[in-house]
Amino acid sequence: MVLQAWLCDEMLGRLARLLRAAGHDAALAAPGTPDSALLAAARREGRTLLARDRHLAETAAESGLLLPEDRPEAQARHLSRLRRIDWRLAPFTRCLIDNTPLRQAMTGAVAALPAASRDGAGPFRACPACGRIYWPGSHVRRMSATLDRLAATSPSTPDRP
Repeated sequence: MVLQAWLCDEMLGRLARLLRAAGHDAALAAPGTPDSALLAAARREGRTLLARDRHLAETAAESGLLLPEDRPEAQARHLSRLRRIDWRLAPFTRCLIDNTPLRQAMTGAVAALPAASRDGAGPFRACPACGRIYWPGSHVRRMSATLDRLAATSPSTPDRP
């Protein structure tokens, strides 16, 4: 499977988080970014532009995809019909906030977590960019269930290459 890098327009923030949770490189446009800047960034960084805006997706041509659905899970399913997506690629290895690959959390960072969190099994990961600490709590269990649903309903072959 060829790994793709994504650029989500500002209306696809929750989809970007789902892609990141699955381990995909999914940049998110800052609010108010002009279309021309999004198109240039997608070209420069070799990313496929995901957009809710029909005009933006059409302007991006082959390097853009329109995702008209409102709900993130429906957007993810639509994307899976257009491109092959591995929703279990490398779960929880990217920061959900800024897309940076996570590293093992240092002992001091884990010690600063609430007792109920740090007493869990781990793994404990940290974002080297923003410092956020991740651990397998209830949020990870809920997101894992979503990723499992998406993986189970993803077609084995996309509608287009």
